[in-house]
Amino acid sequence: MELAGKTVVVTGAGRGFGRALALHAGRKRARVFVSARSLAAAREVADEVAADSGAQVDAFACDLADPATVRAFAHDVAAHTGHVDVLVNNGARYLPGPDLWDADDEAISDTVASGATGTLLTVKHFLPLLRASAGADVVNLVSSAAETRNHRSPAHPAFYAAKAAQAGFADVLSHRLRPEGIRVISLYPPDFTDGDPLHPAWDSASRTPDDPLTARSVLDCVLFAINQPRDCFIRSFHFEQP
Repeated sequence: MELAGKTVVVTGAGRGFGRALALHAGRKRARVFVSARSLAAAREVADEVAADSGAQVDAFACDLADPATVRAFAHDVAAHTGHVDVLVNNGARYLPGPDLWDADDEAISDTVASGATGTLLTVKHFLPLLRASAGADVVNLVSSAAETRNHRSPAHPAFYAAKAAQAGFADVLSHRLRPEGIRVISLYPPDFTDGDPLHPAWDSASRTPDDPLTARSVLDCVLFAINQPRDCFIRSFHFEQP
C-alpha cells in the first residue's frame, strides 16, 4: 500500500530529502502537506508535486525555531484535514564549523531551537491529528551525529547538540506513545545524496556497496517501517559508516 490514501505532513520540504519525500508521497496518491521556512519555497515544491503527480498538496510557512509558526502550521493543517497518518520531522538547520567560535550566538540558538525544540513542538501540536488517525507514524530524520562517539561530521557542536536532543526526545516518545498505537521511527543516516528518489541512477539494481547513500535508500527505510503491521514497532535505523 505504501502511502496511498494516507495524509502525510513533511517539514523542511523546501529542498533535499523533504522535497524528495513529498514528490514520492504525491506519486503514491497521498494527501500531502509541506512546510518550509519560506512560504515561497514551500509553494514551489507543492506546485512541483502537483504538476508531477496530480496529488492534492498544500504549502505552509513554518520556522521551526519560532513556536508561534509551529502552532500556526498545525492549526492550518487541521483546517484542511481531521487526521494525520504520517508526520515527517525532516526540517532542521544545519550549521557548519568544528569550532564553537565558527558561529555567532544567534546561529547557535537557532540551530538548537529548530532541530530540538522545533521537533518537540511539532509533535506536540500535531498530536491531536495523529491521535485521530487509525494508525499514525512519526518519522524523525535525525543524523548519525546523534550517535554516541560519532565525530565524523564536520558540523558545528550546536548541530550535534540539537540532534542529540532530538534523538533523546524521539526515544522517550516512542515508549510513551506506543500504548496509543502511534509509532515513532527515527533514522540516523550519515551524509547522503539528495534529489528525486525515482531518478534512474538510484535504482536499487544499479547501486553497489561503493556508492554513496542516496535519498532513495533512506526513503526505502521509511517506507519499510511504516508499511509493517501495526504490531511491529521499528524504533530506529542506524547505518554502517563507510
